[in-house]
Amino acid sequence: MKPVVNESVILSWMNVVVANCGQRFRSGTRFDSSTVELCVVVLSVFLWAFGGSCSVAHADTKDAGLNLFILSGQSNMAGMQPEESFTPAVEKAFGKNRVLVVKDAHGGQPIRRWYKDWKAADGTRPDKTGDLYDRLMQKVREEIKKKNQSIKTVTFVWMQGERDANERHGEVYGASLNGLFDQLAADLGRDDLNFVVGRLSDFDMSNKRYPHWTKVRTQQVNLAEKNPNCVWVDTDDLNDGTNRRGNSIKNDLHYSASGYVILGQRFADQAIQLIKSRADVKTGQSTKP
Repeated sequence: MKPVVNESVILSWMNVVVANCGQRFRSGTRFDSSTVELCVVVLSVFLWAFGGSCSVAHADTKDAGLNLFILSGQSNMAGMQPEESFTPAVEKAFGKNRVLVVKDAHGGQPIRRWYKDWKAADGTRPDKTGDLYDRLMQKVREEIKKKNQSIKTVTFVWMQGERDANERHGEVYGASLNGLFDQLAADLGRDDLNFVVGRLSDFDMSNKRYPHWTKVRTQQVNLAEKNPNCVWVDTDDLNDGTNRRGNSIKNDLHYSASGYVILGQRFADQAIQLIKSRADVKTGQSTKP
């Protein structure tokens, strides 16, 4: 419990002791035991009160902690540059010194390279899984160590699924993504993680080029709607325009230059809303106006 410090009372005691000591010093009177004891008592109270107050203030600052955002996935996450829109938005919401953004994404990769217990619909499993997850978490831990601050919230932002749609793994995608969430929560030792999922765009709604495109889309939405700590982000309008190489694109697999900026802002908006709404619930406040 934070100590209650009445500074005026303590300073008054100090003035009395100093005046007493000064008078005795000038008159040549020896210090008796009662005066010495009074000095010791007042000094002890002073150190306890002000020292305790300082230590509590430091603890309060430390407890504020960082809002950690982990960004990962394949090419459309790789194409999003956090510094363009995502990081500025979350820093504005929580403060520059209260935000840590860590991104690690790799184009053309299936979810099994993140989810360690992945298995196909027929029950078969590849020899190697989770290597990109291990790489991601090593990077996360290194960045946390650099900051040397406690972590207040963790939000995982995920943009992936194209490869799984192409390889016809849509039937197990939802379970795999949910498993990845659980895997991350267990590794970080937290049960309060937030998850923001970018839904696949409208690139192949007929499933001609990527046979399980709509299956992956559907499972991404279903997972988000079944979990109060998870939301999905629409990307259907981000794949038209001009890409980062200056080429015109229409209903492309990847997003336009401006599309990636918008994607970062949408991710940030949803992450901020999740964090603030869950904080309101914890403090007993209503999340509705």
